[in-house]
Amino acid sequence: MFETAAAALLATLALALARACMGPSVFDRIQAANTIGTVVVLLLAVIGFMGGRPEFLDLALVYGFLNVVGTIVILKFFRYGSLGDPGEEEAG
Repeated sequence: MFETAAAALLATLALALARACMGPSVFDRIQAANTIGTVVVLLLAVIGFMGGRPEFLDLALVYGFLNVVGTIVILKFFRYGSLGDPGEEEAG
C-alpha cells in the first residue's frame, strides 16, 4: 500500500516539476514550488513508514513548516519588492 502511495506521489512530483518549469507567470511557478514542497513532505512521511522509521514524520513536519514560511516570504518579496520596512533613519 505504501509503495503505491509513493509511486503516485512521484508522479505528482513530476507533474508539479513540469508546471514549475513551464508556468506562464511567476506566481504559477511559486505555486508549483509550494506543491513540490508539499509532495516532498508527504513522500518523506511515506518513505519513513515504509522503512519502519516513523521519526521521519518529525522531519516532514519541519520541512512543511519551512515550506510554508518560505512561500510566504517569496510572495511578499514579489508583491512589495522588499521583505520589510527598514524603519526610519535617525537624523544625526
